[in-house]
Amino acid sequence: MKPFEMTGKVAVVNGASRGIGEAIARGLAACGAQLVLSSRSQESVQEVADDIVAGGGKAVARACHAGHLDEIDALFNFVRDEFGRLDILINNAATNPYYGPAAGLSPEAFDKTVEVNLKGPYFMISKALPMMVGNGGGSIVNVASIAALMPLPGQAVYGMTKAGLVSLTKAFAREYGQQGVRVNAILPGVVETKFASALVEDPSIQKWLSKLPAGRVGQPADMVAGVLYLASDQAAYTTGTTLIMDGGAMLG
Repeated sequence: MKPFEMTGKVAVVNGASRGIGEAIARGLAACGAQLVLSSRSQESVQEVADDIVAGGGKAVARACHAGHLDEIDALFNFVRDEFGRLDILINNAATNPYYGPAAGLSPEAFDKTVEVNLKGPYFMISKALPMMVGNGGGSIVNVASIAALMPLPGQAVYGMTKAGLVSLTKAFAREYGQQGVRVNAILPGVVETKFASALVEDPSIQKWLSKLPAGRVGQPADMVAGVLYLASDQAAYTTGTTLIMDGGAMLG
């Protein structure tokens, strides 16, 4: 038996074309889930889906901009029409178009950050809930950040949106728990991805990372097991929680 058995379950993973989202998708596929993978670019997410299928997994790809409500509607309509159910939602898509002083963010960059990181997950969850409740339950895992709990250099608004995502996690968990829907979040530290390249390449951040208890930057694969646990039935009594996965960064 697989450690986290998910055969027969349908899972949507957004932001699945690379980095943490891709790693989570591959982990869910290894557990037997049927995946619906989304990203802004059909081509990039299609490559991930095709590779999963070539390895014996089950995956389809659908382009979806996480901040565009019409595309979110189309994604969940596809899931309903194609599979008739939804068991797992992973909200991983995020953006951080600005890295710099807190007061220097343009209104356009502010709106984009809020649109993708907060508005998107809210409506993804809102669209997922009717299918999950109709199935008797489901699991939602939001990928937040330790920036939700402590300000990181150059990421004031990004951190604000991730703090909002943690609040959404707890609110939905409280309101929909008795309808069988669990909602949890992981809070990664600095993970080596293209998305986090500005942080990882900052000499001051590199010095800080070397002093962490883990002694290194995180890798996308480091995030997978925590998500698999929270998404699985083995976490049936876990909801509204935030799992910090930061190599010890929050220890100070």
